[in-house]
Amino acid sequence: MEVLPTSPEADVILRRYYEDIGGRYHGRVLRRDEVDQIMTDFPSDDLVRPSGVFLLAAGANGPVGCVGVRVYSADVVELTRMYVDGAARGQGVAARLLAAAEEAGRSFGARALWLNTRSDLVEARALYAKHGFTEIPPFGDDPYAQHWLGKDLTPAR
Repeated sequence: MEVLPTSPEADVILRRYYEDIGGRYHGRVLRRDEVDQIMTDFPSDDLVRPSGVFLLAAGANGPVGCVGVRVYSADVVELTRMYVDGAARGQGVAARLLAAAEEAGRSFGARALWLNTRSDLVEARALYAKHGFTEIPPFGDDPYAQHWLGKDLTPAR
């Protein structure tokens, strides 16, 4: 479901996303003020058309996952903010979010979907490999990026 990244539902899941990846990076549970600072330093408000989209996976009690798609260039979109809540993992939520992100990318006219990730996010890297992402040259200026992956979005011939 496409929502504004500033909506209350988006705020809930983005906080969980940053608690998870920030906590893994720092090796501890982050304080609320630290999550607030991360959300300020890495805003998601550009994930609205025409520059991008923010998608939620809804569960019975609210959002259980999210993904953002940002226009990077005329023929490339970037996957960002990919997250599935721990309780919803292993249920196909990530695969559905990736499929929705690919469709969103095609709606922007993109021929490729790129992303970056960290070495410690091993589950994410395995998921991306399973779904056809391969290593590409580094792009962008994310100071935390350690791996850059891409996927062709053009139809098979």
